[in-house]
Amino acid sequence: MKTLLFLVLISACWAEPHPGNSSLEHERIVHIQENGPRLLVVAEQAKIFSHRGGNVTLPCKFYHEHTTSAAGSGTHKIRVKWTKLTYDYLKEVDVFVAMGHHRKSYGSYQGRVSLRESSENDASLVITNIRLEDYGRYKCEVIEGLEDDTAVVTLNLEGVVFPYSPRLGRYNLNFHEAQRACAEQDSVMASFDQLYDAWRSGLDWCNAGWLSDGSVQYPITKPREPCGGRNTVPGVRNYGFWDKDKSRYDVFCFTSNFNGRFYYLIHPTKLTYDEAVQACLKDGSQIAKVGQIFAAWKLLGYDRCDAGWLADGSVRYPISRPRKRCSPSEAAVRFVGFPDKKHKLYGVYCFRAYN
Repeated sequence: MKTLLFLVLISACWAEPHPGNSSLEHERIVHIQENGPRLLVVAEQAKIFSHRGGNVTLPCKFYHEHTTSAAGSGTHKIRVKWTKLTYDYLKEVDVFVAMGHHRKSYGSYQGRVSLRESSENDASLVITNIRLEDYGRYKCEVIEGLEDDTAVVTLNLEGVVFPYSPRLGRYNLNFHEAQRACAEQDSVMASFDQLYDAWRSGLDWCNAGWLSDGSVQYPITKPREPCGGRNTVPGVRNYGFWDKDKSRYDVFCFTSNFNGRFYYLIHPTKLTYDEAVQACLKDGSQIAKVGQIFAAWKLLGYDRCDAGWLADGSVRYPISRPRKRCSPSEAAVRFVGFPDKKHKLYGVYCFRAYN
């Protein structure tokens, strides 16, 4: 009797699935394709370099792992989606989606993005008229039926990082005010990577400033007592993340090439701030912004030993060739300060945009 019962139990273990579960079992078998072609998405270059106003192609191609042909030869339509990754890695900004003949771009990318499609497996993204805020990491995702894969490409921009504080003085900007301050000076808040690259190129600044990820940091190439200590190593000092509404610091801004002409206006007399604004307007230009003087200095090698008004009410001058009485020890944009706007002591830097 015991032997008979044991055989019945064995038989139950090997019984076929109940008919009510047959569809579930069937789907499970379809999903597992260990020996079938697997979709692979590849970026031929991990980093792409460009500049503001330029055009760029972010590379992305897709293949089947066990075949030499491109994916997409089956019955499923290929869906390509490009997103921009944010600093917290939890949010993504939609950039472009393509499926069949359907194409859709989003936000500030509308009218500026498309797929290159040089071959049937080419999902590379073309971005035209690059903007400062386009800098960052992009994800290419390709979906075919139940398969999908992704690749990430970083878009770097040629440009310059500069520290900025307003007329009110040091440590007067919360995060949101810092964003606006950079935008008003023809720039955007710098990322950590941009500040790090600037530090490697020699940027040394003892005031802490906001970065685009919400952190507060500053670059030191020459350690000294007021800036973290004389015996510390050079590096980017990190204050960490602070309250974006209540905490107040300076800011590090980033700008790139501009489409226009930056110049010092030759004028018979020195000017007040209001006279400087009007003089540029009369010359068919606008009074220049801080980001424009830094871009002209860093990217064009602009050099002028004449202090001039800028749009924020500051007075500065760019020196690319250090020399006595101008900037004897280093190439830099020299900062005179925020003088009384009624003082008739300075010239003016103008900017004329090209259409």
